[in-house]
Amino acid sequence: MARAFDASPNPYTMLTRDFCYAGVNQAYLDAVGREREDLIGRNLFDLFDGGGQSEQAHENARQLRASFERVLKNGEPDHLALIHYPIEVTDADGLTRIEDRYWSATHTPIRGADGKVAYILQHTMDITELQNLRKRVLGDQDKATVMDLLSSNVMARAEHLQSDNLRLQSERNRLLDIFMQTPGFIAVLTGPNFVFQMHNEAYAELTGHRSLNGRPMVEAMPEIVAQGFLDLLKQVRDTGETFEGRAMPVQLSSGPDGALRTHYLNFVYQPLRDGQGDVAGVFVQGHDVTDVVEAGNRQKLMIDELNHRVKNTLATVQSIAMQTARTHADPESFAEGFQARLMSLSHTHNLLTRTHWEGAELADILTHETEAHGATRILPNGPAVSLDPAQALSLGMIFHELATNAAKHGALQSGDGRVLVDWSVQDGQVSLVWREIDGPPVAVSEHKGFGSRLMERNVRHDLAGQCRFDYAPDGLIFSLTFPLERMRHE
Repeated sequence: MARAFDASPNPYTMLTRDFCYAGVNQAYLDAVGREREDLIGRNLFDLFDGGGQSEQAHENARQLRASFERVLKNGEPDHLALIHYPIEVTDADGLTRIEDRYWSATHTPIRGADGKVAYILQHTMDITELQNLRKRVLGDQDKATVMDLLSSNVMARAEHLQSDNLRLQSERNRLLDIFMQTPGFIAVLTGPNFVFQMHNEAYAELTGHRSLNGRPMVEAMPEIVAQGFLDLLKQVRDTGETFEGRAMPVQLSSGPDGALRTHYLNFVYQPLRDGQGDVAGVFVQGHDVTDVVEAGNRQKLMIDELNHRVKNTLATVQSIAMQTARTHADPESFAEGFQARLMSLSHTHNLLTRTHWEGAELADILTHETEAHGATRILPNGPAVSLDPAQALSLGMIFHELATNAAKHGALQSGDGRVLVDWSVQDGQVSLVWREIDGPPVAVSEHKGFGSRLMERNVRHDLAGQCRFDYAPDGLIFSLTFPLERMRHE
């Protein structure tokens, strides 16, 4: 291959991505009048600057550089039908001078193993003599001579072609910019192996900015094969029918750690047809709707949780109403007791609303349920303990019953009585003690009231714990233990 490259009668050179000479053949050396060792490893624009420091020289170099950059950006050949590019040549007597030259060039991308453009192959032809002939002919006033010598109008067509190429390239760049900036992800796959021809920035971001262009789907994105997306592409290719996916989950390795992440996509696989009407590829377009799907899932979870809470709250209210009615003979006392318990439930609801029903602190629940009895008479002592909503509601009702009982029959009945509330957490178990001191003598009833039964029910069913009532001479001691994490895992 190297011998064929060097033996070609056409001038060829191989340039790196930063436009340094990586290889040249003899025909190219003859065309530019240089030796191989003068070029290899050096930048083309350092050696051939377009003719000096004039404005025209800068424009010459700009056109050539723009052609190279289009090859690197688009990964496709680029043509310069006609470019004015003077070069420095050395005469036989060793003197150097700038010589006007006109060229026609084709620049072809050479890809590396990673599919990216690694080199640019330049095939250039010196058409200076043809251009000079054209100038001489156009300077002749004899139109017949002009028509005879330029019947083919080669140079005029070359100039028109170059002008059209520049116009089309400008339009192509504009459309490519729109393509790249489209908010939805887009990719073009061609051939039986679905090779990536192009993709936009949104697609690159979705797939973790991996190397895609020039690579088949199974090689560039192997993780999607087992998920059925390759089969969908084949289905579109074989049937010629468009496939639409709605909120379809796909696991993609889109991060630097290579871990798979679930995305939800709305997308379309649209068949691309060639001139004969056969499916030659697939156009991919879509949107990542992961945030929308996850928000919908969270909303559904919240609605389910709300329904569950409303159902439980109604059941609690019904139980309170029935038990209160059994222990109050007249409507007035029933209304008073029932309203007090509903207010207790409401206090805890208000606390939970502040945290969007994520939970509440044990100390806050105690404060809200007992503040009506004086902040200096109920003394809390314990670490911060965060309770989930169900635990908070249950413990709020327990504190209300204890405080109400203490105000009617216990330590809070007299001015000197106090309540010490101590709690701790050990091995995932919450231990709490409500201790009344300096109150009136305790009279032990043979029959449990509704408040005691309600507390025992809450502890057993809602907290999955245990409780105990001890009647000391100067006040009630209520002990409670329950697992902190049990209800959060159910």
